Amino acid sequence: MDDLTSHSAAATQPLGTPIVELADVRLKLASAAGEVNILRGIDLTVRRGESVAIVGPSGSGKSTMLMVMAGLERPSSGLVRIAGHDLSALDEDQLAMFRRENVGIVFQAFHLIPTMTAIENVAVPLEFAGARDAFKRARSGLDAVGLSHRLDHYPGQLSGGEQQRVALARAFAAEPPLLFADEPTGNLDGATGSQIVELLFDLRARRGATLLLITHDTQLAGRCDRIVRLQDGHIVSDGL
Repeated sequence: MDDLTSHSAAATQPLGTPIVELADVRLKLASAAGEVNILRGIDLTVRRGESVAIVGPSGSGKSTMLMVMAGLERPSSGLVRIAGHDLSALDEDQLAMFRRENVGIVFQAFHLIPTMTAIENVAVPLEFAGARDAFKRARSGLDAVGLSHRLDHYPGQLSGGEQQRVALARAFAAEPPLLFADEPTGNLDGATGSQIVELLFDLRARRGATLLLITHDTQLAGRCDRIVRLQDGHIVSDGL
């Protein structure tokens, strides 16, 4: 498959075909104390429509693996094929296009633009993608997460839970086939976190997206189809 295959072509592939393929992925970083091995030979296949929880102790490589899969970090070696794209063959501009068309990301720290309103935050990636109806779709996305009454509020005027709802709407706005969520409830209280989890799984089911979720919450991990456990840069178990 051509590495610049359109999002629509990727999205029409049947459920169950691989959307994430990692083979012997390694990442080494230089430090003052010498070379550090972050990922030590990761092999992972995720099929379209799956929900996969990635768990493990702090420093095990979970977030780094997510960054590699999202094309935000280049591995030292190994195959990273996401939605049919060999990421090693893409330059920075092509990687940006790949993410725009294939990936939605929800972070623990929300990462909203503080000088933009809720609707502007959701519309930005759609505008970058050339959508003529960016604000209409952003409005619809915010309505789906229960924030139709907060369209013109800035992040500083929103609670943590509301900011994460905006982040969810933004991640799903372009209807990407693949969603990454890195501790999406980590900065929220228990009740608010539970609401965000319900929204996350509801939106994922409605859109048919593949979900890779990093979490320390065993109950949340248990809601996924599979649990992948990392330790010291290795996958030590992969299953239920």
